[in-house]
Amino acid sequence: MIGAIDVRKAHLNCQFSRLDRESILHISGPDTLTFLQGQTTCDTRTVDAEHAVLGAYCTPQGRVVCDFLLVALGAEHYGLRMRRDIREPSSTTFGKYIVFSKATLEAQREDWQLTAVWGPDASAALRKVFGDAPGKIRDARVGDGFILVQMDNAGHEYECYFHESQADRCHRAMHEIMQHGAESEWHAVQLAKGIARVEAATSREHIPQTLNYDLTGHISFNKGCYTGQEVVARLHYRGKPKRRTHLAALPQGTLCAPGRKIVDANTGKIAGSIVNVSSFADRTCVLVETTADGLTNSLHLDGAGSAPLAPEMLPYSLHSD
Repeated sequence: MIGAIDVRKAHLNCQFSRLDRESILHISGPDTLTFLQGQTTCDTRTVDAEHAVLGAYCTPQGRVVCDFLLVALGAEHYGLRMRRDIREPSSTTFGKYIVFSKATLEAQREDWQLTAVWGPDASAALRKVFGDAPGKIRDARVGDGFILVQMDNAGHEYECYFHESQADRCHRAMHEIMQHGAESEWHAVQLAKGIARVEAATSREHIPQTLNYDLTGHISFNKGCYTGQEVVARLHYRGKPKRRTHLAALPQGTLCAPGRKIVDANTGKIAGSIVNVSSFADRTCVLVETTADGLTNSLHLDGAGSAPLAPEMLPYSLHSD
């Protein structure tokens, strides 16, 4: 229950923003989790009202169509949170296989809104507004028209799903004790964690290990078969990824977009491409896929405005167990 907030109190040290670049692909029906279990990289048996899971959907050749966060929105009703620019093509691809299941996709549905909350006081602020908050990464809390999902270990980052009947009320209550932030800052925080996102320019371009999905919790290697599983599993058990996603910074004001090629300055050859870009304040960072040696070589953007990439540390190791 959303309680009354004393507006005379100072804002807590956290921010919130609607996530307009994100969207929800709705899927509902009694066969939903069974269908997704046979199609995606995650183990849907772990998903319920109190637990969300990261995952990806691949082609039979093992190329990632979309990444997602799978959240329970209601009884036999689930949401796949993904970039807005890939929702409809992802739905079309899912739709080729869902016809024999008791499940329905809704790519145009917009009755749920997505908001991010981040900062040191994020957990405390959500507890003040909603009376409770998750306590572990990807745990969820469900209330009247809202769902809260914790996105980090520290309790500083949350995704909030609001039904349209409650969205304005929730945002007003949040505004009373949180600062209004920029969506670009939220995406910058997520990019710095090394969580690659699939966008229109990169859909079907990479295998999951290239995007480090075997390291970031997007893949279950003991769930059984799914579309593309043979390619993903073979590399995991019998090989080693030749390419990985790395974190780098670009000079202030550099313009680039996902899919843009990068070049080895020593050889002049294409060495990889941009996966994601985040520009906030005076800082531009990128996730870039390149060889296992990564940014030890001198790399720069291809073409006009060939800015150099400065390597930065990921918060996790690129060496799988």
